[in-house]
Amino acid sequence: MTGRTPDLPAPRAPMTAEAVLARWPTGAWKTELIGAVLYFHGAFDERDVDTAARAYPGRRVLVNTAHDLEVHPAGTTPLLSILDEATDQARPTLTRIFLCLTVEP
Repeated sequence: MTGRTPDLPAPRAPMTAEAVLARWPTGAWKTELIGAVLYFHGAFDERDVDTAARAYPGRRVLVNTAHDLEVHPAGTTPLLSILDEATDQARPTLTRIFLCLTVEP
C-alpha cells in the first residue's frame, strides 16, 4: 500500500478486480463538474493521472491534496487545483449531473 491508494500495476498493465475497484474512472466515488473542471472524488495517484490524460487528450490532469482527480481544460496558465484557486472571491458555480434510472415493472 502506497499512501491511501493500493499498490497496483502500471497504468498500461492488464486490469485486475482490485484495479477496477480502485483506479480511475471506476474507482471514483462521485463525479462533479465545477466550473469547466471535471472533478472525480476518490483516492487517486500519479498512475491515475496518466490514465486520465490518455482518456482526455489535450486536457490537463492533476491529483490534488485531497487525492481527488481533476481534469482541466487545455491552457497555458499554470495548472492549479480548484481547491487552491479558492480566494476571497466566490467559488466557481457547482454544476451537478445526476443519473436518474426508472425501473419499469
